[in-house]
Amino acid sequence: MNWKSLLSPVRYGQPSSKDKNLDDIRSEFQRDYDRIIFSSPFRRLQNKTQVFPLPGSVFVHNRLTHSLEVASVGRSLGNLAYAKIQERLDKWEKKLVREIDTVVATACLAHDLGNPPFGHSGEKAISHFFSQGAGSALQSQLTEAQYADLVTFEGNANLIRLLTHRFHGRREGGYALTFASLGTMVKYPWDSLSAGKKKKFGFFQTEQDAFHQIMQQLQIPALETHPGHFTRHPLVYLMEAADDICYQVMDLEDAQKLQIIEREKVQELFMSFFAGDDERIGKINQTLKEVTDPNEQIAFLRALVIGKLTHAASGVFARNYESIMGGTFSGKLLNHIDSGLASAMQTCEEVSLSRVYRHPSVVKIEISGYNVLGALLEEFFNAIMHTEHDYSQKILSLMPLQYHPEQPDPYLKARAVVDFVSGMTDVFAVDLFKQIKGVEL
Repeated sequence: MNWKSLLSPVRYGQPSSKDKNLDDIRSEFQRDYDRIIFSSPFRRLQNKTQVFPLPGSVFVHNRLTHSLEVASVGRSLGNLAYAKIQERLDKWEKKLVREIDTVVATACLAHDLGNPPFGHSGEKAISHFFSQGAGSALQSQLTEAQYADLVTFEGNANLIRLLTHRFHGRREGGYALTFASLGTMVKYPWDSLSAGKKKKFGFFQTEQDAFHQIMQQLQIPALETHPGHFTRHPLVYLMEAADDICYQVMDLEDAQKLQIIEREKVQELFMSFFAGDDERIGKINQTLKEVTDPNEQIAFLRALVIGKLTHAASGVFARNYESIMGGTFSGKLLNHIDSGLASAMQTCEEVSLSRVYRHPSVVKIEISGYNVLGALLEEFFNAIMHTEHDYSQKILSLMPLQYHPEQPDPYLKARAVVDFVSGMTDVFAVDLFKQIKGVEL
């Protein structure tokens, strides 16, 4: 792979302009960032659950604040990675690759746009509806790949659809982002049939042509050892690391604010990232004596941990630069950090799993997600499959025109319902559920 192709400024679905210089290329990537910032799906993230219930008296992360923080870390990773690989670049490459911080930040900003309301439980609720609910009746009418798309709802694939699909009344190319930005967002470059046990994939059957256009434009090769799989865009590794760093660390900080985990325990977990560095620990303890506010102490430690992991991840990228560019690198960047940091990360993950993600407040959100989304899916699915009924017409009148399918294909009808429901905020979904069920008029 080469940077000239990987950082293509050509926009998906739009005619390419040949009179571009390097200044224009930089501005194209910045325009991508701005398009995401000003988009409706991005604004809706403020009312989508990250892990904990949306803020009451204590403000915790939602999808919007999480995405902004991931973009900040992604920008730093891009800058650090460039600084560590620039000596290996040709003169013309340096001017181009210098912009990877913006490309990575854009991908980070958009990485959760495809996620439904109610966090990851929303994904499970949609999958459950088509695997065991009323949606399972479609199996005999669809291809194996189409049905696999529905029974394993994947937010990453939904992101590519959201950004590239021409919804009714929209322009060709969706948001018409550059191929470079889109390629950096394809975390899993294969379809649902090639997903394997982890059930992660990067595009639905409706976006198969879009996916292959992205791979072709960026000159990203298919993997000979895994039929149906393509090599990852090198910058995907930086985007992925930024997301992993943020959610691992920030979920613990939120849990401390909500008094789910003791402050002393979170402090212990964060301090473990500096085990063996007595000089650094001494300086940290000195600052903690000066900063007496408990929340500020945790925020200070959180910032240090994020900084340390960011430097470590960019170091892995630089050390494995040739294999990443050659498409032979395996795993995440954070899987290759030194054993001390890896052990600290593993402990944080174990504590989060046992004490955070299974906390009653989190479980209640998951249960709500199943019930609310399950009911909405059933209402709109039955309506779109039986449009001849008067009740169906009334239900479908609540669905914006942009989501109405233009063809009477059962897969496209199901896809339209999922587009509508997955784009809802938590608040909108609950309100609509109450109104349809007559709980609130």
